[in-house]
Amino acid sequence: MADFNVAPTKPRKPNPVARKDADSENFPVASRLLPKHLRPHVMAFYRFVRLGDDIADDPDLEPETKLAYLEALERSLTTGQAKHAYLKPALDLRASLQATGVSDRHPRQVLRAFRRDAVGARCHSWSDLLLYCRFSANPVGRYLLDLHGEGVAAGPASDALCTALQVLNHLQDCREDWSQLGRCYIPLVWFDDSAISVERLVETESDAKLRAIFDRTLEHTDRLLERAAPLPGLIQHRGLRMEASVILSLAESLAQRLRSRDPLKKRVVLGTHHKLFATARGLARAIGSK
Repeated sequence: MADFNVAPTKPRKPNPVARKDADSENFPVASRLLPKHLRPHVMAFYRFVRLGDDIADDPDLEPETKLAYLEALERSLTTGQAKHAYLKPALDLRASLQATGVSDRHPRQVLRAFRRDAVGARCHSWSDLLLYCRFSANPVGRYLLDLHGEGVAAGPASDALCTALQVLNHLQDCREDWSQLGRCYIPLVWFDDSAISVERLVETESDAKLRAIFDRTLEHTDRLLERAAPLPGLIQHRGLRMEASVILSLAESLAQRLRSRDPLKKRVVLGTHHKLFATARGLARAIGSK
């Protein structure tokens, strides 16, 4: 006979896992353009960041639980100790950083952005969005520059490219971010300027006012891409220079496609032929930059 005085035991939620992989990303991760011996290190960085991002984006986790998981990730990265199997990406990245001599500053900065995501990020102005990207996106480029032994000259252009990539991703996902996570990375003041509510992001089609906000986002992104344009010529390492040029070209193509497609109707992505054309254009530009 059941004892109704005993509360049923809640099923234990499994440890977090990354829900995406490198093949699902907008832009190449550790492509064959990079030297073979460095690709495992790039993937170690990617898997750590991917896990942290998916923890922060998990709609089934409470903010305090997300923060606890992210804290455990950073603690394992810095101490080399892990009590749970899900923390293996932190141990792998720690070993990679020790082998390459690259600072752990970059992944720890990204975790700072994920903590903001965990409690519900909303960007109130363009400068607020740039500050967010300073931690969520720019450390990725800085890590790659350090890994390939580049100096500081390429840093600002790399930051501009990484920020542009992040903003384009936010525009792609603006409806899902708002409807599923209550987040808005498009500056809220722009909605005020247009006299519409951010709640309009739940719609399945943009009207003229929303389209104007999206176009305003793309205009600011164009300026970032202009600042990023010199990047390939500033990179000494041939493989990384070519990778940066391809990513820059893909970003330009995605920005153009977002101008002609409605991100509320369907997630805007580059088709295979768009990717091939952009890749060929990027490679040609990289060859001509040196």
